[in-house]
Amino acid sequence: MRPLTETAFSAPQDDNPSSGLSMSAERFALGAHLLSERNGYVHHGLYSGNGNVIHYAGFTRSRRPGPVEEVSLECFSSGKAVRVGNDMGAPYRGYVALARARSRIGERRYSLLRNNCEHFCTWCITGIARSEQVRECLRHPRNAARTLALMVRQWVRRDEMTSCMEGFRPSAQT
Repeated sequence: MRPLTETAFSAPQDDNPSSGLSMSAERFALGAHLLSERNGYVHHGLYSGNGNVIHYAGFTRSRRPGPVEEVSLECFSSGKAVRVGNDMGAPYRGYVALARARSRIGERRYSLLRNNCEHFCTWCITGIARSEQVRECLRHPRNAARTLALMVRQWVRRDEMTSCMEGFRPSAQT
C-alpha cells in the first residue's frame, strides 16, 4: 500500500477575522482526514462536522497521553494551519470513516510508536493502522532524536497552557 499523500491549500479564512485562526469548517467534508503541522511532526484527525474533529489526543495537552476524543477545530489545530490529506482510493470515507472514528471515542491506549493519531486516522480510512512518521523516524534515528527533543520542549511549555476543552460540547451524532 502506498503512503497517503497530502493536498495542501492555503488555509481558508474564518468568518471572524479577529479570531487569529484562518480556517472555516465549511471547507471540510465529513470524515475528511485533517493534518496540522506541529514542531517536528504532523497531527492527524478526522473532521466530524459542526466545526469539530475526532483525534487521538496523545500528548497534545498534557504529559500524560489523552484519549480518542472530539474537540473543536480550533483546539485540534492549536492555532496552526490545517490541510486535508489526499486519501483517494481509501476504502472508508465520509460517514463510514467517521463511524469508525466514533467507535473509538474514549479509548486510552495511546502509544507514540504503535497507536498514535496517525495510526488512528489511517485505521479509520484504510482499516490498517500505520504511521509513516514513525516509519521515517525509525529509518532516520537522527531525525527521530530531533523530533523527540522538539516534543519535550513543547511539553515543558505546556505547564503554562490552559485546556482548550473548557466549555467544549461535542456535536450530536451525525
